[in-house]
Order: sequence, then structure tokens, then C-alpha cells
Amino acid sequence: MLNNFPLWPEQASTMARNVDALYIFLLIVCGMMTLLIFICLAYFAARFRHRPGVRAEQIEGSTPLEITWSTIPFLVFMVIFAWGTVVYFKERTPPADSTEVYVVAKQWMWKLEHAEGQREINELHVPVGRDVKLIMTSQDVIHSFYIPAFRMKQDVLPGRYTVEWFRATKPGVYHLFCAEYCGTQHSGMVGDIVVQEPAQYEAWMNGGSLGPLSATGEKIFAELGCVTCHRTDAQGRGPNLQGVFGKPVQLADGRTVTADENYLRECILDPGAKRVKGFQPIMPTFQGLVTEEQVNALVAYIKSISAGKPGEGAKATASATTPQAVQHNGSQVQ
Repeated sequence: MLNNFPLWPEQASTMARNVDALYIFLLIVCGMMTLLIFICLAYFAARFRHRPGVRAEQIEGSTPLEITWSTIPFLVFMVIFAWGTVVYFKERTPPADSTEVYVVAKQWMWKLEHAEGQREINELHVPVGRDVKLIMTSQDVIHSFYIPAFRMKQDVLPGRYTVEWFRATKPGVYHLFCAEYCGTQHSGMVGDIVVQEPAQYEAWMNGGSLGPLSATGEKIFAELGCVTCHRTDAQGRGPNLQGVFGKPVQLADGRTVTADENYLRECILDPGAKRVKGFQPIMPTFQGLVTEEQVNALVAYIKSISAGKPGEGAKATASATTPQAVQHNGSQVQ
């Protein structure tokens, strides 16, 4: 019904109806309260208007009335809070088997790379009916990834990852905007979300690729010499990375953190921030030495060997002993 309403954006994701239902409820509550207030104002203005010869009376408070007008709004607000909480956590909790896409925002474009290796600029192809997880970071300033038809908007921040997910419900081309003012050409930072039927999407995906993103990360991992310290035989000067993603990690300062995407990213760019217990602070920082796309590839590779995917991570062995590898000894990335 709302899809035919000219002022209402098209509903094209599983979350759209939930967001719209909550928004409509808020509009109804606000409208009813506004109407009630104006009716009361008009009634009291007429009922208690000044009249010649009639003296004003002091009206004492009514405890039942005050309890009523305090309790009813409180209950309404609690309904809004609970409803909003459910919608929020659904939007912020991607399903475990989601298809992953890495997004790098840059003045003034969107750079996107699928886990399968396909790269796009200002355009994202996704299949209908499949959960898609966006792992996003900014190369410069704060941006905001906004798809009105999906009712999703997530700030994209420099120096860290933010995550959003969606499941498109019907094929089509939907607008992508930057919803955070990011500079003089902010209004031109737009793009398209192309939702295709599964067969069309597979044909597009097979149309050309540089190989899986994790394979690119494995190559970078070897080129930077990471394999020298992060060995699989427990003899390296850095921790073994296999199976670490998503698991708790004990730090040298006694804290325990979860090895998520942000943790892996921080360990690559600022290895001294969260040093792993039992290892010396000998890993150099790669801040400024690797691009955002390379960081994404490294994170994807570490996640792939943590997932135990066959054939991935075979190069991360103790056999790498080149001079280039030796100069990049490390210990903090776990």
C-alpha cells in the first residue's frame, strides 16, 4: 500500500516494513497528542475565559489526574523504546552466513569489493533474497551509507570499521546516497544498488574477477613478510592466526578482547595498541604503508584461515624466510 504513496520511499528490503511500521506508529502518537492538546486548549480557553463580575477560583491539583497523565505517556514511551530496541538490534546484527562486501568511502565516491573479488565504484550488485553484510571504512572524512529503499543508513568512519546489513526483497535499481556532509561535492557522492535475480547475479559475478579477496590478502601477507613471524608451528615470534577470528584474545595488560574486524585492523595499523600476552612488541606499524583496500584484503585473509576454508592459508607456513620477510617481524596481530 505504501509503495503506491508518492511521498513514501519504495520498500525493497526485509527491514523496510519494520522501520515503516515504527515510524507510522510515532506519527500516529504524535498526531493524536497534538490533536488532544489543541482540543484541550480550545476547551479551557472557552470554559475558563474571563467574565465580568466572575472571580477566578483557586483550583487544587488532582492526584488521580496527575497519575493518569504521567502513567499513560510513560507506557507509550516504553512501547516506543522496546519496539525501537528490537528494530535497532535486528539492523545491527548481521546473520552469520551473510555475503560480505568491503566498502571504502572516499571524497567523493564509493569503492566496493566483494569477497569473491569483484570490484565496483558507485555501484553494488547483490542478489535478491540473500543477506549482505557491508564492512565499511572511510579513507578521509566521515561519510554515511544511505539506501532509502532499504531503510538503512550507517555512518562510515575513518580509522575503523562500521557494519551494516540488508536483504533485498525484489529486483531493481535503488539509489545510494552519502547522508553526511563530506565536502564541496557531497551532493555528487551517489550510486546505485543493483538487485538481481540469483541467476543474473551469478552470471554477473562470473563475468570477471581478480580472484577471491582472501587470496589477494594471502599474497599481501606473504609479500609483507608476515609469514615469518605468524607461523603455524608455534615457533614464530608472532601468534598463530589460524582460527583466531571471532575468538577471545588475552592481551599483555590483562584485558581480553574479541578478535573482530576492528581488532585485526588496529593490530595491522597500530600493533602496539593491543599487544598479545606472551609476545614482545616487535611488530612494525603498517600505517601509511598499506592502502585501505590492502587492509581489507588482509582482514579477509585472516578471517578465511580462521574459518578453515580448504586451500586457503597454505602459504602461511614457516618456509618463508626471505630478507624482505625478516625485516617485518611481528607479534601483535592475533
